[in-house]
Amino acid sequence: KVLNRHLIIFQNDIEAVDPRGRTPLHLAVSLGHLESVRILLRHGAQVTKENANNWTVLQEAVSTGDPEMVQLVLQRRDYLKASTALGGVPELLSKIRVSPDFYMEMKWEFTSWIPLVSRVCPSDVCRIWKSGASLRVDVTLLGFENMTWIRGRRSYIFRGDDSFAELMEVNHDDEVVDIERFNISQEMEDVTLESMQPAEQEVAKRLTTPIVNTYLDTKDIAFERTKSGIWGWRSDKTEVVNGFEAKVFSVNNVNVVIRTRTEHLTDEEKARIKSKFLNISSLLGTVEQHINAQGDLTLEYATANNPTAITPEEYFDPDFDLVKRDIGRPIELSIRTQKFKGTLWMSEDHPLSLVEQVTPIIDLMARTSSHFARLRDFVTLKFPPGFPVKIEIPLFHVLNAKITFGSVNKCSTEEEANTSAAATPTSTGDDEAAVCSVSTCEHDILPHYL
Repeated sequence: KVLNRHLIIFQNDIEAVDPRGRTPLHLAVSLGHLESVRILLRHGAQVTKENANNWTVLQEAVSTGDPEMVQLVLQRRDYLKASTALGGVPELLSKIRVSPDFYMEMKWEFTSWIPLVSRVCPSDVCRIWKSGASLRVDVTLLGFENMTWIRGRRSYIFRGDDSFAELMEVNHDDEVVDIERFNISQEMEDVTLESMQPAEQEVAKRLTTPIVNTYLDTKDIAFERTKSGIWGWRSDKTEVVNGFEAKVFSVNNVNVVIRTRTEHLTDEEKARIKSKFLNISSLLGTVEQHINAQGDLTLEYATANNPTAITPEEYFDPDFDLVKRDIGRPIELSIRTQKFKGTLWMSEDHPLSLVEQVTPIIDLMARTSSHFARLRDFVTLKFPPGFPVKIEIPLFHVLNAKITFGSVNKCSTEEEANTSAAATPTSTGDDEAAVCSVSTCEHDILPHYL
């Protein structure tokens, strides 16, 4: 009745959002109406939308505990991702194409307040060449999973125009190239819904693990000038970073919010996960104590009452309290908020533009790198005037990252690259990569790897 009422009120608009922030697809999934979900997906309902509480359709499907529901939504989600794999890339490349050519290095330095992790925190120098509509990014740090750093020498080359986009991932370790091409003017003919059938193991894994949603909460973020000197003689702090004078700002009220739902798990699975969490906490020793000592950890648990006999009139009444009674299964939710402070060094004399030249590159790299994705969330904020020559922000749950921009246009052309190569001993592959331009990689390295 609630779903029928939704479609009647909004005149069968399958993307209309009701007063509770749900589309018909979200509503059908939350109610566990499998056939309704099947029909809505068949008519093109958007499977990637989030509801008012920022849960995706797939996450709500997992919360029902229904394997067939999860399989249906996951298949449609994967099909959409595959058929629009490079969606948005032409627009980003268009922004890059009209900006001046440049070379730049981004130095990543990672730190952690956990001693065991801090000892093995690596660093990486990301090298970026921009030439016309082509972009090349070299990295050696690929990610951080299960408390382990993933290393590898990779070059990412983006190129395209208004109707065509291409991404090449060059694996220098294995000497192979993975190429993704996307033609905007036609659909991908080799991708079908049937080919996106998820494996039973993947569905089972989702149904036996918690639903976790992590995001950076910056709604109360504040930038304040850092002071230097002693009391009575304090002034705004400035520092020189890679030859550029920069104003130093403290970044306050940055929160990493981790939300976890477990209503779809059995009591045995919940006990196993709780035991695993306690074992990790014991291994890390002072994790909880350290955060609490700084006042940085808050835990909040909320369980909705079993929704019984809620009427369509109550559901669509904006003044009706759905915290105590809502449609769907009771929600078991834990929210962990970890507060951080960051630091920002802003130079008003820097030759690059953050919005026009650097942000599109970060957007592109965020597709392949989790730490670039976190940086993207941060650089889209409204910064003080200037260019962020150095940024220190929380990256993951136990990690901070310090990103320094430097060596701007020190190797901006192929001629300069060749001159630098002749003058610099290349005892390792890293030195060779440091002076290799976009065109050098395409002409010399790619034919050898392909």
